[in-house]
Amino acid sequence: MSVRHLARAPAPAADVLIVGAGACGLTAALAAADAGASVVVVERDKVPAGSTALSAGLVPAAGTAAQARAGIQDSAEALAADIRRKSHGKANETLVRAASEAAGPAITWLGERHGLPFELVDGFVYPGHGVRRMHAMPERSGAALVDRLRQAAEEADITILTGAKVETLSMARGRAVGAVLARPDGEEAIGAGAVVLACNGYGGNKAAVARHIPALAQALWFGHDGNDGSALAWGEALGADLADLSGHQGHGSVAHPHGILITWATMTAGGFQVDCTGARFSDESEGYSEQAARVLARPGGVAYSIFDERIAAIARQFEDFRRAEAAGAVLHGDTGGALAAALGLEHAAAFRATLEEARDLAGAGGRDRFGRVWESPPLAPPFYGVCVTGALFHTQGGLVTDAAARVLKAGRPIPGLFAAGGAAVGVSGPDAAGYLSGNGLLTAIAMGRVAGMAAAGALSNSPCVG
Repeated sequence: MSVRHLARAPAPAADVLIVGAGACGLTAALAAADAGASVVVVERDKVPAGSTALSAGLVPAAGTAAQARAGIQDSAEALAADIRRKSHGKANETLVRAASEAAGPAITWLGERHGLPFELVDGFVYPGHGVRRMHAMPERSGAALVDRLRQAAEEADITILTGAKVETLSMARGRAVGAVLARPDGEEAIGAGAVVLACNGYGGNKAAVARHIPALAQALWFGHDGNDGSALAWGEALGADLADLSGHQGHGSVAHPHGILITWATMTAGGFQVDCTGARFSDESEGYSEQAARVLARPGGVAYSIFDERIAAIARQFEDFRRAEAAGAVLHGDTGGALAAALGLEHAAAFRATLEEARDLAGAGGRDRFGRVWESPPLAPPFYGVCVTGALFHTQGGLVTDAAARVLKAGRPIPGLFAAGGAAVGVSGPDAAGYLSGNGLLTAIAMGRVAGMAAAGALSNSPCVG
């Protein structure tokens, strides 16, 4: 993971070289190809997947046709306002505006130009969002999203080199001009007119996590192991601007020990969490990211997500939840006592009291001692519960870019170098609490498209092409 400085640029194998074949990289590849550039995508794994494949595949976007069909009025300005509110104004304002404005057009373009069947997620509003604006594949999974993007890239005749790990970033006269790949049959140098880093954050690098996010140093790593911090290392070697390295997306609802994500819709639709004493310990409506550290701080580093059949029916639209049910992670009981027994809670009486308190609060629309306002119907039997733990999903800090996804050094663009997704600073600010649901795929899709278009547009200034 080094940077190589060349006296002259190599002959380009592609106009645009894209590092990483997750949602960000494949979106950037489609955008660059649509702009007329030849594109090569390099991916370290045998099959494109990345962090996207481990997610629910939800992309927030405003002003889309799907929203219009549902009678929802929304705008890029409203999305940006929600992002600012969740991050307490700490997020990179340039990127907040750029991503919010680019998201809706990106969803429309992927649907109309490349056939991705985005649907508006129905039934609930995610924490921090003013309206329903999450878009997803019919399968409601990130794996399905990556697979559709890969299919679109193949139909566009975009070259995807798998099993190819970028070890060295190549520079010539201060410009990014390619990379050196490690492949099963040896090293391979590849030249390009522009390079887009769409590869990774650093969440899979335990030393870096301990340095920047000590509260989650021992957390379950629920991201892709390719998040080794290579983009960060290249940036540091180049003297690039870095920001918000403590920013991240955690999640306080991963089934334990099954390791399956339990959608936070179980909370937003009226559920709650207790620890092993049967008592609640937080305002679950604030968001799943900050909940990771709270859950990890409970005895045993676990909690129990509690909901009912109405909420389970909503959650079943997600493949992960259906898989969790099939694996036996989701337990149920006709009474609070029966559920406590199924979950192995020793303080059954305390749990029953918590359940009754929550039902009273929901029935009255009250505000509890943690500050949560109860707006959903009271839970009704049968009751459901899942033992969960906190996890780190991905980091939100990284290379600072401008609105055109150009990597900055001392505030000025590094020629030919672009970044988006996990490699770049996101729109969550420096804290877990700043992560608004969907921020990761928002910047991956919206800024991935921006990066691809901008990289293609920069070719006339490249010493490698023209």
